[in-house]
Amino acid sequence: MKWKGKVLSGIVMLLPWLVQAQSFTETALLFSRTKPAGSARILGMGGAQTSLGGDYSSALSNPAGLGMFNRSEFTLSPGFYGSTIDSKYLGNTTPDSKTNLHIPGFSLVFQTEQDGRSGFLSGTFAVSYNRINNFNQVFSYNGHNPNNSIIDYFIEDADGFPVSEFNNNGALYNSVTWLGYQNYLIEEVSNPGEYTSVVLGFPDQSETVQYRGNQGQWNLSYGANLSDKVFLGAGIGLTTLRFSSKKTYRESFEGEPLNTILLEEELTIRGSGINATLGIIGRPLDMVQLGVSYTTPTLYSITDVYSAYMATNWNNFDYYGDGSTILNSVWEQTDEMISEYSLRTPGKLSAGVAVFLNKYGFVSADVDIVNYSGARYSSGLSGISFNGDNESIKLAYQTTANIRLGGEFRLDKLRFRAGGSYMPDPFKTEQNNSSRAITSVSGGVGYRAQKFYVDFAMIFSQGANTYRPYRVNSDSPLVTMDNKTSFGIVTLGFPF
Repeated sequence: MKWKGKVLSGIVMLLPWLVQAQSFTETALLFSRTKPAGSARILGMGGAQTSLGGDYSSALSNPAGLGMFNRSEFTLSPGFYGSTIDSKYLGNTTPDSKTNLHIPGFSLVFQTEQDGRSGFLSGTFAVSYNRINNFNQVFSYNGHNPNNSIIDYFIEDADGFPVSEFNNNGALYNSVTWLGYQNYLIEEVSNPGEYTSVVLGFPDQSETVQYRGNQGQWNLSYGANLSDKVFLGAGIGLTTLRFSSKKTYRESFEGEPLNTILLEEELTIRGSGINATLGIIGRPLDMVQLGVSYTTPTLYSITDVYSAYMATNWNNFDYYGDGSTILNSVWEQTDEMISEYSLRTPGKLSAGVAVFLNKYGFVSADVDIVNYSGARYSSGLSGISFNGDNESIKLAYQTTANIRLGGEFRLDKLRFRAGGSYMPDPFKTEQNNSSRAITSVSGGVGYRAQKFYVDFAMIFSQGANTYRPYRVNSDSPLVTMDNKTSFGIVTLGFPF
């Protein structure tokens, strides 16, 4: 079973000198692919908001909509998020779920009236916060692998490197493969750079992966009302990024000198970024509004911290056959490694239309154009290059048109809303026979009074994903996942 070759590791992300390009390729997509955000009113309509105004969500999506405010207000939007994942691996299905409470929205809006000369009727400044990505989820899987073990990955990854590269400052030092070597899972044969293992069987495998964190954005935005016909806006976005993963991987063997392998990996990513948004909304007819906005690429400064630990349990195994090394419990851990680099996520061009049905409400539709292949990594540190990663991003992803549609029906002080959105697969070719498209449906209700209002919305999303715990030259293990999320939000508004 244990044979050699050259592959690169992982699927999520570690550090530049530990991972394959595809790991950073996947990370770029994770941080670039944000879902619609905003108030319960907007999210209840599927997030279709580019041509609308009078809502704090405009500060994020199209600041021109701030020009439609006729008074100042304060809003607070608490919410809850739930993720359910069914993971399929080697004929077994494992369900997992995770929920969390948070505050995905907050705003202060200040409206000032003008005298109307030169057509400038009013201006509105807003400070708002929106959660634009939620990473909280957990999934697990288990099954008997009749083809290979993570030991095969260690052998292939070490192929061509002499044992000296496991020493301090060597090419394999502090890597997961180094942990395997330190735990006696692989050894060099008579030919330098070739490796084998004393473990020859096929394992039962299991893993639990926990992701935590979010992306949030503070917006400082201004919108102007010109004669109630044209609305202009601009804003600055200050983005925060918090992501952590903890992976606990196990293998167990029968009839081998080795009983079990335990591998734990922890990764923490922290970052901050900045972007800008410009927008315009026009009313060619009283019942029609057209909106266009553009958000520049977001430039992130990122720091990540990675560490790993491995423990093996042996059957009192005489490793060298001379009684000098009897293996029972063995363990080793890497240093805590810190890496700093930059990530530029792609910009977004949005266009929308809203049609008003007199006093009964309106319907609204949006489209976002996002070029996911435009994400780029860079580093100011000597010796670290992301050229291969950036080329992989360019080859893997494509430009997509994300679509949103929604509407609101008004009945006196009550509001009833519904909508949906579709985010196409960002990959140029289908990955592992699985589309990465995300479909969402939403609905909500609201109540408007003179001195306050309250809105509630629920959003249900569904998509698919895949995960590989390691890669080998053939029959790399593959986990397929059906991911369903539910998001509830309440917006409390207090005009003043």
